[in-house]
Amino acid sequence: MLNRVVNLFPIWAAILSTIAFFNADFFASFKTSIVPLLALVMFSMGMTLSWGDFKAVLKKPLVIAVAVGIQFLLMPLFAYAISIMLGLSIDLMTGMVLVGASAGGTASNVICYLAKGNVALSILMTVASTLCAVLLMPALTFVYLHQVIPVPVEGMLKSILSIVLIPVLTGTLLNSLFSQRMKIIQPLLPLFSTFSIVFIIAIIVGLNHGNLSILALPVLVAVFLHNTMGLMAGYGVPWILKYDSKTCRTVCIEVAMQNSGLSVALAIKYFSITAALPGALFSIWHNISGSLLALFWRRLN
Repeated sequence: MLNRVVNLFPIWAAILSTIAFFNADFFASFKTSIVPLLALVMFSMGMTLSWGDFKAVLKKPLVIAVAVGIQFLLMPLFAYAISIMLGLSIDLMTGMVLVGASAGGTASNVICYLAKGNVALSILMTVASTLCAVLLMPALTFVYLHQVIPVPVEGMLKSILSIVLIPVLTGTLLNSLFSQRMKIIQPLLPLFSTFSIVFIIAIIVGLNHGNLSILALPVLVAVFLHNTMGLMAGYGVPWILKYDSKTCRTVCIEVAMQNSGLSVALAIKYFSITAALPGALFSIWHNISGSLLALFWRRLN
């Protein structure tokens, strides 16, 4: 019964997102709940992990380098090429490139967990890409946009520490100390993660109601293509390098789910509201596409 509920989470996401669109103010009022919810989900994921999971990943650092390479070499290039192909305005191209130059988002860890991927690998890839973004995001914005944008280094590092590392490591410690007791509640954790990510998507829809109301078709197509190309490259490159399917799906999700919230903040601060539109839409779409993929992969297992 629990698995059936979890497997239907793209439907729950669609239903609640539709409700959120027509009740934007109500859901937007929960904005401050996003970070605590993500931290709680990370904590619950940690309760399914052991130190051995992290040790196994650290023995194969090349796959982390592969993911970071796709993240910062291909994703910005895809964003720029799609913008040129669709003839997007300078502002919209700016927003696309900012999304492409971003690190992996913390929501990717949740989707990876629901997709039965390698959660320890996903977490370490998020940490690695966030650290690399400190230098690479300003460099990439200069290469593609000819403008250097200062990245909020301290804020990014605090976020990754408070939302990802501390909750996950605390959960892992509890699982190591009380592994038998944790087995009782572990079957409930995917259900909690499912409804948390569904509620977060609804909050994001509420927060971006104004942006969604003025989106044009080219922006929708651009975001869809960018995310799809990220998913394909994220799965295809490690598959060509003969990694197992669990690793391929993990890299796929990590690469295609960007820290679009940061791209929106930087777009508004240094460019324009229009430049924030691709990131705002990406925030919603990458959760939906990731959820659909997670559903597909859960059914394969």
